[in-house]
Amino acid sequence: MTGNGRVVGAALVAHVPTMVLPEETRRQLNKGNEISLVPGLHRMKAERLDPLGADTFVVFDAHWATTVEFVVTSHERRTGRYTSDELPRGMSQMPYDLPGDPELARLMADEVTAAGSWMTAIDDPYLPIHYPTVNLTPFLQGPERWVSVSIPQTGEPEDFLLAGAAIGRAIERSGRRVVLLASGAMSHTFWKLRELRAHEASDPSHIRTSEARVADERRIEWLAAGDHARVIDTMPEFLCHKPEAMFGHYLMMVAAMGGRSCTAPGIAYSDYENSIGTGQIHIWFEVAPVR
Repeated sequence: MTGNGRVVGAALVAHVPTMVLPEETRRQLNKGNEISLVPGLHRMKAERLDPLGADTFVVFDAHWATTVEFVVTSHERRTGRYTSDELPRGMSQMPYDLPGDPELARLMADEVTAAGSWMTAIDDPYLPIHYPTVNLTPFLQGPERWVSVSIPQTGEPEDFLLAGAAIGRAIERSGRRVVLLASGAMSHTFWKLRELRAHEASDPSHIRTSEARVADERRIEWLAAGDHARVIDTMPEFLCHKPEAMFGHYLMMVAAMGGRSCTAPGIAYSDYENSIGTGQIHIWFEVAPVR
């Protein structure tokens, strides 16, 4: 192991199915306007990811719900076509081809387990892939390697923070230059079926409750200021608004960058948008270069 690896960038990113629909369909759902999430990811790649030339992207996948442990993909390559069981009309036979990083995955599993939790590296070719990973690839994929990390549905904030800190140590051991992608929403309560088609536009007035919108917007302000400690310390309050995956995707990402001591400022790469009741945004976190 070479050591001296580091996190070179990180982002909280949305993965909503709308992003991969044809532009005409997106505009039909949004009163003739493009959603800001699509051009936002293109800009993030051009302005942030391409210049970094990272070795590996680590995706904290908010739809990959495991139960008794964290799991990380350790394939040499994941390739195939993806059809969503949730929304096969909009995400059908999407091709993906993702080189993996087995060495980093195994280091992550070792470090998380040594820290007192449980993580297994899995390279089973039949392991399902989920759209919080797949939906990012048309916008962000370059020549780098990709691994995905699960969110245990039995986890609590301190579990995610512990695992994220251990992942940070694994990255340092690996010698890799790594970008962390926390792929998931903020508040995450859908409108009911008979109501949701009246709330498909991106305007945040359609967020499921005004209280959830306020909670999201406060945290966006704190993230912009680099006040990650405040976001972490108010998790009991935020959990009342049902953030996606218990906000485990964000918590693992920020823990890998130092947790409460992280002060990386957030730069919005989209508007704060609605997706049938849920709060969505892309935020890039500027990591200070090593001197």
